[in-house]
Amino acid sequence: MSTPFDTLGPDLVTTDPDLVASYARDETALGVSGGAGPVAVVSPRTTADVAAVLAIAHEHRVPVVVRGAGSGLSGAASAPEGSVVLSTRRLTRVLEVDPDERLAVVQPGVVTGDLRAAVAEVGLFYPPDPGSVAFSTIGGNVATNAGGMCCVKYGVTGDFVLGLEVVLADGTVTRTGRRTAKGVAGYDLTALLVGSEGTLGVVTEITLRLLPAPAPARTLVATFPGLAAAGAAVAAVTRAGLDLSMLEIMDRTTLDAVDELTGMGLGADGTPAAMLLAQCDGEDAPAVLERMAALCEDAGAEDVVAADDAAEGEALLEARRQALPALERLGDWVLDDVCVPRGRVVELLEAVERVAEQEALTIGVFGHAGDGNMHPTIVHDAADPASVAAATRAFDAITAAALELGGTITGEHGVGRLKRDWLARELDPGAMAMSRAVKGALDPLGILNPGAVLA
Repeated sequence: MSTPFDTLGPDLVTTDPDLVASYARDETALGVSGGAGPVAVVSPRTTADVAAVLAIAHEHRVPVVVRGAGSGLSGAASAPEGSVVLSTRRLTRVLEVDPDERLAVVQPGVVTGDLRAAVAEVGLFYPPDPGSVAFSTIGGNVATNAGGMCCVKYGVTGDFVLGLEVVLADGTVTRTGRRTAKGVAGYDLTALLVGSEGTLGVVTEITLRLLPAPAPARTLVATFPGLAAAGAAVAAVTRAGLDLSMLEIMDRTTLDAVDELTGMGLGADGTPAAMLLAQCDGEDAPAVLERMAALCEDAGAEDVVAADDAAEGEALLEARRQALPALERLGDWVLDDVCVPRGRVVELLEAVERVAEQEALTIGVFGHAGDGNMHPTIVHDAADPASVAAATRAFDAITAAALELGGTITGEHGVGRLKRDWLARELDPGAMAMSRAVKGALDPLGILNPGAVLA
């Protein structure tokens, strides 16, 4: 099949149907149709290659969807019919690590875990720690402004992005941001591009802020007989202002699934209604976790255990990392991503329980209790239309519940195509108008990831 991109050569462009089909969508399973999909995959090696791709796309009005590892969960990398997928799989270089300025410069295809390991070798720390850290890429993290388990202390990806090299829709290459510790010249275009999900430009280089490596983290686990008790503990810990680097929660459904997958014995004496997993990487970690233990006991915890060593703490953290893989084994699944005020996490969990009962579905919940970002995971049978319909109703009900509780439709996975129609329910007409104006200014032909974010 001939395309306008064939002039770039077979080294960069493939139209092989089987290979192209493998790039057609991300991990989103519900409510996002792949349709006929893309006509080609382009795998540039340089920024100049990316610029050439977009110049051709702009001239011929061909939609372009940027794809990193394809691990997204919002449908942002599900390519529409007639589009071209621009893969960052070859843009994988760590270009610079500067210990003096505490920054790194990387290409978008660098795996997040690999970057964390590279900077750790020189005593530095890149905090963003998404659950997909072992395979998601920095470019994808920037595209969605990804979070992770350390957000409660360190913040999200955007808090560490100092500057970007980006190729605009017509092939123009430009830079935003800075390398200095401070800088307020002009509009904050870097912040505008972070989280834009490939709809405003294609990021080809990222300058990231780094921190000194923290002390080894200490870990605490607390189990609770009911969601209300767990919520009371979260509220107490939040009020106390404890310097935690992580505060995660898993409900009974998730704990049962993790136990079945790992055999860790999390429910050896009967599965608790909820488990809190906390870490502290500050020098005063023992005192912080001792205070947290007391707050959990006051809230009605059944059991509170502090890990004695780093290996034990890592094993407990692995239980949390296995939450989604464990729930995946129960059937077809769709992962929601909503964020509510921390004081209303329990109300959200209770709403999820009601939805699960109403729709006769298994829904496991895990997430970041420290910042209110929860991931209800709806298990269903994709081969049964009635089950798919129930899962869709459940997804919508949970997302609506988050908004009703004063929350947001997405805390870290992005809007993509999955939640595009929800955006106008969260943003007011003025904010929607500004968003459309920005999109129109930077992508006047609408070729960059059309159908994502904005309807």
